[in-house]
Amino acid sequence: MKGPNTAYRKNFSLIVAFLVLVSVTLIVVLIVAYRFTAQNVNNDFAAKKNDVADQIISPYNYFSRSKIREITNYSGSLDSALAANYADSIFHDFNFVTKIVFYQIVVGNRLSGRAKGNNLGISVKATYQYYPNKRKVKGSKNENEINKNDFSQMADKLSDYITAYDTSRGPGQEEQGTFYNTRPGKISYLNVPNNEGLKTYHELQQSGRTTSLYKQNMMTFYLDPHKITFKNIHPELYQKISVRQINYDPIDIDPDKTITNEVAFPGALSDYKLYFSSPRDYLTAEINRRFMPIGGIILLVYFFFILIGWLIYRNLNVNLKLFKLQYDFINNFTHEFKTPVSVIKIAGSNLKGDNELTDRQRKHYGRILDEEADKLNELMNKLLSFTQLENKSIQINKDKIDIDHFVKGYINTFKIKYPDFKLSYNINNVNFFYTDEVLLGSIFQNLVENAYKYSHPEKKELFINITLEKRNIIFSFIDKGIGVPKNELNNIFKKFYRLENQYNQNGSVGLGLAFCKELVNFMDGEISVKSKVDKGSEFVVTFPYEN
Repeated sequence: MKGPNTAYRKNFSLIVAFLVLVSVTLIVVLIVAYRFTAQNVNNDFAAKKNDVADQIISPYNYFSRSKIREITNYSGSLDSALAANYADSIFHDFNFVTKIVFYQIVVGNRLSGRAKGNNLGISVKATYQYYPNKRKVKGSKNENEINKNDFSQMADKLSDYITAYDTSRGPGQEEQGTFYNTRPGKISYLNVPNNEGLKTYHELQQSGRTTSLYKQNMMTFYLDPHKITFKNIHPELYQKISVRQINYDPIDIDPDKTITNEVAFPGALSDYKLYFSSPRDYLTAEINRRFMPIGGIILLVYFFFILIGWLIYRNLNVNLKLFKLQYDFINNFTHEFKTPVSVIKIAGSNLKGDNELTDRQRKHYGRILDEEADKLNELMNKLLSFTQLENKSIQINKDKIDIDHFVKGYINTFKIKYPDFKLSYNINNVNFFYTDEVLLGSIFQNLVENAYKYSHPEKKELFINITLEKRNIIFSFIDKGIGVPKNELNNIFKKFYRLENQYNQNGSVGLGLAFCKELVNFMDGEISVKSKVDKGSEFVVTFPYEN
């Protein structure tokens, strides 16, 4: 029905503004979150290359800082067999070592070998070359020349170190770098003599006296960084990681499609670098993967606010409907009471007036007072019964009812009350029914009254059909009234709801059908309606049948 024009009206502009604000905020937050995620991925691409590089370079660092120094443990006593075993362990654990050259060195006076303007002689007694899975004692002329240069550089470093050696304190940790010779692609290492040996070499260098020959071991390790085995620990960022020469600069890379970065190798691998590359689409996939849970949380919060908005809307809507129901109830109830009260007042005024009344007039006024009092009593009883139904304070008293007698009694009553009302009925396969006769009578009375009230003057007809189907008894009330619009069918059983039409302008509190539904539900039954506008309606009441 159309709501009254009151100061209390529905105004959802605040809710609409709230939803718009939340939606705009959602879009802004999603955009900011996505950009933040993209920036985070780009920063990780630039920063986490160092983690990957550390993991890749860690075998080389362990090899150069720890494994090589094991040569010192032999104190210069390595022979070709022990050196071969040591080389095999190196090849097994560090596949980037491709060749090892072993030098057996003797240290004596200047007559023993190489010297730099002093009395110390350092010379090579034998040279051995080792390769993975094979050994080679003698090399080619070029290889021997390279090996000789490696030895010469190390011998010069050792001679200079001995010259400046402080015999009072021994070799320090910072001085052990003297026994390394790191060049691109290879590392040479000479075992570190103990303090006594260094003192002997120092004295020999200073005095030049003839003495015994002392043994030293030296090894040169040839490295190939392409053979370093590594695992990409951040495959989500780097699609491809490769070892490239330090001057490698690909000319066919489109920076708009591919992002690259690099990390240089240290020490003997310094001619090479780790080269990282990923297509931008590859990083976009990672951005989307990281953004999904963030976006999901944002959407969850958004739907939470939408739910709050919907609850506010529903609350306002319910409150508005309650206000309309209250307004209609007060308005219609006042009208329903006002009419009989006005008639009673007029009749009472005439009865107590100074004019003498005939017996006929007194009877007429008495009948008026009686009828209007019945109307008031019926209205009050209906409200009271509705309240009792809602509070479950009514008890069902089941009695055996003769269906034909019960229906015929109501039809005769309404024919007397409404002479223009055409009533008929039909009963199939049922004679008796156990139920509460008073409650069933209230249902009949309300549905019959409703059929009469909402019918055209020339079509006031009602057919009552009673039949037994399976274990249910069905009462059908079929009229040829004005019908109910389809969009109103779900509302007509609501309390205080009225259809706005010319047939209820004389007042109705909207309790009839709502009262029927409450009664039917209270009696464990069901009520439904089928209707077409200007064709009529059929109300169907179904109860469980008990013999």
